[in-house]
Amino acid sequence: MSHFLDRLTFFAQPKEEFAEGHGVTTGEDRTWEDAYRNRWQHDKIVRSTHGVNCTGSCSWKVYVKGGIVTWETQQTDYPRTRDDLPNHEPRGCARGASYSWYLYSANRVKHPMVRGELLKHWRTARAIAKTPVDAWAALMSNPDTRRSWQKERGLGGFVRSSWDEVNEIIAASNVYTIKQYGPDRIIGFSPIPAMSMISYAAGSRYLSLIGGVCMSFYDWYCDLPPSSPQIWGEQTDVAESADWYNSNFIIAWGSNVPQTRTPDAHFFTEARYKGTKTVAVTPDYSEVAKLADIWMHPKQGTDAAVAMAMGHVILKEFYFDKRSAYFDDYARRYTDLPMLVMLEEQDTPAGKALVPGRYLRASDMVGEQAQGTNNEWKTLALNADGSVVVPNGSIGFRWGADGRSDQGKWNLENKEGVNNTDVSLKLSVLEDADKAETVAADVNKVAFPYFGGIETPNFPSNKQGDILLRNVPMKRITVQDKNGQTREAWVATVFDLQVASYGVFRGLKNAQGQLVDDGAKSYDDNVPYTPAWQEQITGAPREQVLTVARQFADNADKTHGRSMVIIGAAMNHWYHCDMNYRGIINMLMMCGCVGQSGGGWAHYVGQEKLRPQTGWAPLAFAADWVRPSRQQNSTSFFYAHTDQWRYEKLGVNEVLSPLADKNKFGGSMIDYNVRSERMGWLPSAPQLETNPLKVIKDAQAKGMDPKDYAVNALKDGSLKLSCEDPDNPVNWPRNMFVWRSNILGSSGKGHEYFLKHLLGTTNGVQGKDLGSQDAKPQEVKWHDKAPEGKLDLLVTLDFRMSTTCLYSDIVLPTATWYEKNDLNTSDMHPFIHPLSAAVDPAWEARSDWEIYKGFAQKFSEVCVGHLGVEKEVVLTPIMHDTAGEIAQPFGVEEWKKGEIDLIPGKTAPQITVVERDYPNTFKRFTSLGPLLNKLGNGGKGIGWNTQDEVHALGQLNGTVREEGVSQGMPRIVSDIDATEVVLMLAPETNGHVAVKAWEALGKQTGRDHTHLALHREDEKIRFRDIQAQPRKIISSPTWSGLESEKVSYNAGYTNVHEYIPWRTLTGRQQFYMDHPWMIAFGEGFVSYRPPVDLKTLGDMKGVKPNGNKEIALNFITPHQKWGIHSTYTDNLLMLTLNRGGPVIWLSEDDAKSAGIVDNDWVELFNTNGAIAARAVVSQRVNPGMTLMYHAQEKIINTPGSEITGTRGGIHNSVTRIVLKPTHMIGGYAQFSYGFNYYGTIGTNRDEFVLVRKMNKVDWLDGEGSATSAQGAHA
Repeated sequence: MSHFLDRLTFFAQPKEEFAEGHGVTTGEDRTWEDAYRNRWQHDKIVRSTHGVNCTGSCSWKVYVKGGIVTWETQQTDYPRTRDDLPNHEPRGCARGASYSWYLYSANRVKHPMVRGELLKHWRTARAIAKTPVDAWAALMSNPDTRRSWQKERGLGGFVRSSWDEVNEIIAASNVYTIKQYGPDRIIGFSPIPAMSMISYAAGSRYLSLIGGVCMSFYDWYCDLPPSSPQIWGEQTDVAESADWYNSNFIIAWGSNVPQTRTPDAHFFTEARYKGTKTVAVTPDYSEVAKLADIWMHPKQGTDAAVAMAMGHVILKEFYFDKRSAYFDDYARRYTDLPMLVMLEEQDTPAGKALVPGRYLRASDMVGEQAQGTNNEWKTLALNADGSVVVPNGSIGFRWGADGRSDQGKWNLENKEGVNNTDVSLKLSVLEDADKAETVAADVNKVAFPYFGGIETPNFPSNKQGDILLRNVPMKRITVQDKNGQTREAWVATVFDLQVASYGVFRGLKNAQGQLVDDGAKSYDDNVPYTPAWQEQITGAPREQVLTVARQFADNADKTHGRSMVIIGAAMNHWYHCDMNYRGIINMLMMCGCVGQSGGGWAHYVGQEKLRPQTGWAPLAFAADWVRPSRQQNSTSFFYAHTDQWRYEKLGVNEVLSPLADKNKFGGSMIDYNVRSERMGWLPSAPQLETNPLKVIKDAQAKGMDPKDYAVNALKDGSLKLSCEDPDNPVNWPRNMFVWRSNILGSSGKGHEYFLKHLLGTTNGVQGKDLGSQDAKPQEVKWHDKAPEGKLDLLVTLDFRMSTTCLYSDIVLPTATWYEKNDLNTSDMHPFIHPLSAAVDPAWEARSDWEIYKGFAQKFSEVCVGHLGVEKEVVLTPIMHDTAGEIAQPFGVEEWKKGEIDLIPGKTAPQITVVERDYPNTFKRFTSLGPLLNKLGNGGKGIGWNTQDEVHALGQLNGTVREEGVSQGMPRIVSDIDATEVVLMLAPETNGHVAVKAWEALGKQTGRDHTHLALHREDEKIRFRDIQAQPRKIISSPTWSGLESEKVSYNAGYTNVHEYIPWRTLTGRQQFYMDHPWMIAFGEGFVSYRPPVDLKTLGDMKGVKPNGNKEIALNFITPHQKWGIHSTYTDNLLMLTLNRGGPVIWLSEDDAKSAGIVDNDWVELFNTNGAIAARAVVSQRVNPGMTLMYHAQEKIINTPGSEITGTRGGIHNSVTRIVLKPTHMIGGYAQFSYGFNYYGTIGTNRDEFVLVRKMNKVDWLDGEGSATSAQGAHA
């Protein structure tokens, strides 16, 4: 009011001049300015970060005033790592700077919410039922009641509830499900623990205590490539971004660094200022292309052809024209190129030829090489004198009893494992003792599969015949079979085979001195895999490929490996992604770049590196109380349980090698997953058709050991695996938890199939399932009608009302990243960060830890009278980094077919009897159990004693005083208690544990590695320490790089410099993969494989015309600038920077042909579903493709689809899961299952869509809408 009066009396106010009339003082009231001045005042600043899967892991200042978060800015106090490197700071981006908008936005989930139909029926049943479990049972007994809330999913209708009520509903449903079907029908999905470790662990600990299933995420996201385990036995250990600065040549291949690695992009530009040569390989003119000296733009999906051509040049010029001494030494010690491969004669379509088989093993030999243990797992090579030797380092040296004769020889010293003598391994059978190729050798034709001639629609091919016959030098040796019978066999080195497979001309002569080389004599020859050959497929000029390959290798030669490739998820989202990666990694291995600072691969997708992994795992999976936990690869699970397998049009024969015996590889893709589960290669969820608690009771009734009973019952068929009949109601998943995720709005490939079959609600699926005849499943039972609505209950925890929330039955308000205490690490830098509670959770929100603790408490109460101390059988696959990974050395034999006996943990899944103390779930959840004292801790194949750490945690957190199972044990009541458990147990944050871990590894390698951590032995990082300042982690054997003042973190560094083997069959980086399925599917050696035809357009062309032209485009989903996955895409600040809703990008040429102009509403569709979005017409996009940035939800500014009649769709509405059999291999060295390590992946870039301009834009906001009968999803 005073300001208003001032305005009225403005001219009457007294004035006083000063400065000789140049200034005037008035009596005007200026208190109105206080609001603006106070805007930038604050009570405190708290350090936190953002738990979003962006890899940034940036330290932020969170400003608080009056208990309200007002804004955030970047912290600038990172510890300096090295004097010769730029600072890590400032880290952050516009997305992170907008996060505080969420805390008090309309989109914030403020109260526990329940779907109205469910809550109505629950309250009615609860009023008359004796117990909550009986009330849930009553709801489940009536199919109509159950369907009443399923069909409402996605249609709104939430009702506010209370924490007590929702906890009771959830606990009752969990207890009922365990009692009726088994605990393995309760699943939980949450991704990327590194972004908020305690929040993840809250849910996984609860699930693991009750016997539920934790779902994988890296493979489901298609973040991490299977080629990494194939080559290294390690899943994507990569260099920190600071190591880019140490490189002298960088190729950014499918990684849009400035857009997706924003906080780290400065290292890229700083490296350029330093003089580093940069190359961008990307089909569109992306942000990173602007920063490159050379922009290569091959056609999308053909990157492997470019990499093969580069490898051809590198081999020719640096191994034959002029041998690089550095490359030569590196290849002999650190790769499998010297290893011998057995060749088998085969009738091929091109005539009789030899084909590469498996590695020659010590067990194949007659003499002293066959001495020792695990001889089936020791690979062989030729010594300089021509003798066959057993080099140290193969996996056979890794496992066995203490005191064995070959213990301590799992290392990469240049020694052989029988007599411990020095060796110098031959790369070629042609080499003499001085490494010159002067030895006369037999030369024979070897057949290699060729896929470049396959005519995939919309992709160029290069016809050459399905089989390439290439001359290879080889040697004949005497071998024995398992019965001791001897025979002569051809062997060749991996190097000689690889040179032939690449088509390299080496001047090869036969034993008679005749030139018989059939490699390409010129780079201009159209011979696989020359630069001219690739140009016909990729469109990349051969001169450009030649230039980049030469410069890349020449730099690596001169700098000893300082050439680097930064790779992004774009490369991994193709069906044949393995060929993309192996082609590139082959270049790095040929050039000796892996394990060298400034070199190697730098693969960045999500926030992979869970630095204190071994300290976190016991907390997360309740390994302090029960072992093992249930873990499941999500891709296979969702393929089966969203019934996408019923729509599979990709035939197994389409991806087989032309050299494979097709009679052995029939059936459908899901059949291979079932076979893999039976053989113990992949996990199962649910596991058995029979309730696993009942299996124990049935065994007791027969007076049998439960494990023996299960084996006999599986063999006689009275006990069945659930995977053999996924559509049987007894095998359905029943309860699902989603937290820290938006699976239905972001990662859910085959979104519409999720809605139709898993959720049972309105969907946009356009195709029909194939029917039993077309689908041709051999291992899976076919039901004429597919189920719709498998899940009884879907519970989501989130701070915002995401797409997944909208489809859930219960939505719970969780704390934001500024309202809870947690831990955060990244692969981009070596620091560990806190998430800190700057303010209390707003409204009724609770942290994930408190929410799941509440579930555990209510579960413990509700289960009484229904569940007590129960035993069940748990099936686990043959695991990587355990002795089990040497279970199946030769061939593929199935107990189900009578080819071999069922032996748990060897020919079938491991079977374990686990005891659950259900009434004490809460007490177990909130205390550190006894198994860490009894069994210790460990990871990646080594273990150590943790009694000191458990004792220290008791002193730090306090011990439980209440009577019961947890009395006297360290408390884990609060989220900070949980952080201290992780920090105390992990070698990366506890120097004493790091030294113990290196000692444990030294027992396997026979070498002392403790010097890597001794200088930090007395350091223990606490939660309050990282709240004060980010802390650099301690080097540990969990990771293959070092945290050092001398080198930046680089993957493989300890393998190269400490002679620690890679965790593979040979102990070395592998160019060759000798598993029978890898060979049968044509991927023993790398080759180019075009995208596959998923056949989703034929049934839709012109079927629902709207008068506008339809064009077919390849559907690509890169990461965006305006959000991190789906987070921030509904944030008002980010929406204003983009177009305020979903958009797709297409080229000017394609837009013109379809009559589309910029900002038109368009529709993308195929048999999987449809999307409605605005068009961005841009010359930066290649013709033939359309981009839809991942992940734009349909909750903002999305109209109805003309095709489906429902709201818009998301990017995954037009995709579907497609499995690849080679990703199902297990029980075979590095080809063994590990949670998020190896398994099937959710690729989607081979997909095509029809694009057309929309004729009518219907916002579905009126009751008379054409879609109202079916329902219009929010």
